Amino acid sequence: MSFSIDTRIEGNSLPVMELSGEIDVYSSRQLKQQMIAVIESGSKEMVVDLTDVVYLDSSALGVFIGGLKRMREVNGNILLVCPSERIRRVFEITGLDHIFDIYDTKVEAMQGLGRESE
Repeated sequence: MSFSIDTRIEGNSLPVMELSGEIDVYSSRQLKQQMIAVIESGSKEMVVDLTDVVYLDSSALGVFIGGLKRMREVNGNILLVCPSERIRRVFEITGLDHIFDIYDTKVEAMQGLGRESE
């Protein structure tokens, strides 16, 4: 399965990255570049939607951790939308569910930031 990223601005300048497919050592490079671009654009918050992700490996987790670290350096945050129990389990096993704010829906994530979803 292929990988795709759809990044758009919602809820009054909030970047939302919708990911789909498999995030592995090859596709994680593209994800990293896109996350850096969003962070360097000055955004302090970002929602990453993993609803359509069917697989992710340790390189994907590394990209998420690196992105969160960069975002927190500017007092920002990355929220994850992850309704899949299988994908969420990866975050739980690695303990990353204690580092990331993880929501079941994009609406819940937007509410977590005090914003309305479009």
